Amino acid sequence: MRAQDFIFLDFEASSLSPQSWPIEAGAAWLDEKGNACSWSSLIRPAPAWPRSDWADAAENVHGISQQELDHAPEAGRAAQELAGLLADRTPVADAPEFDQRWLERLLAVRSGLDVPLIRDFNDVVDEAFDGLVLDRLYEKLSRQPRPHRAGPDALRMVRAFAHARAIAAGQQD
Repeated sequence: MRAQDFIFLDFEASSLSPQSWPIEAGAAWLDEKGNACSWSSLIRPAPAWPRSDWADAAENVHGISQQELDHAPEAGRAAQELAGLLADRTPVADAPEFDQRWLERLLAVRSGLDVPLIRDFNDVVDEAFDGLVLDRLYEKLSRQPRPHRAGPDALRMVRAFAHARAIAAGQQD
């Protein structure tokens, strides 16, 4: 599979409970020239999402307030934009058990949108790289702080992936 066939996803959410809903979606991918590209959007809660499922602890991590979401793009718009980016790409996330739920919840607000299965980041990089290259990929990730914002977190993954590709191709140490 070509590197351009992957899209790296991350979500921030109202909480970690089973009823939680996405408040921010982020995606990052490599273009045909190998450049990292990204998209992100805050998400205004859909009417059916329980506003009561808000955790102050989650807000303390991602720093996004409920008031900010009142002025964010509607969930349907964010769903449509993300679905367009997902077309013909394999989604990858570092917390697929959560991100899959939030992707499904987001895309469900627009009928007819296919919900792809998210692959685990660790599985994808284990298949793509080995040995020293894999070590360097995880080293790069560990040196980059996780900002807990969907766009930058997705971009962090794609940059580590691109770094490993360059090492494997002999273009970097």
